[in-house]
Amino acid sequence: MTCAELEILLCDYVDGTLRGEERTALESHMAGCAACAELAKDVTGAVSLIERAAVVEPPAELLTRILHHTPTRRQVVSERKSWFRKLFGGLFESVLQPRYAMGMAMTILSFSMLAKFSPIEVRQLRAADLDPVKIWASIDDHAHRAWDRTMKYYDNLRLVIEVQSRLKEWSDQEQTQQVQKDLGQGSKVVPEVKKK
Repeated sequence: MTCAELEILLCDYVDGTLRGEERTALESHMAGCAACAELAKDVTGAVSLIERAAVVEPPAELLTRILHHTPTRRQVVSERKSWFRKLFGGLFESVLQPRYAMGMAMTILSFSMLAKFSPIEVRQLRAADLDPVKIWASIDDHAHRAWDRTMKYYDNLRLVIEVQSRLKEWSDQEQTQQVQKDLGQGSKVVPEVKKK
């Protein structure tokens, strides 16, 4: 055990929660290292001094004074942002909190990265683009195309599975015919089949 490992385990040793083998290794190191033995003696003395100290109750007047002079968070925020409330009436106060501002920044960053790497053309939005009939037709067209692609994939998948199963059947039939042919040429004895 090294001196650094002893410093890590010293609190557990003083508290008496150290396991047997680590405890013996720590004690053997302290027997050979005077600096670590002195450190352990100092820590044990400090802990025993703290345990002997009496619990002191603070006077009620002190607690009242501390609470009276400690500003609450709401008072600090209201004093700092009073000019902002007067100017905007608190409209943007919740939006300008750090978590919302960071969320908006990350959203803008994500959209800009998507726009840069996707094949979507960026153009100015026109009034004709906001026509509900065109929007619904576009959604309907995309839904039908997605459905058609899914069905085409499913049909192709069924075709592949059917072809593979037929090929397996044919190879199995070919193997059984080859085995029967080999049995017919090699020996005329046909193995008996047990009936249940």
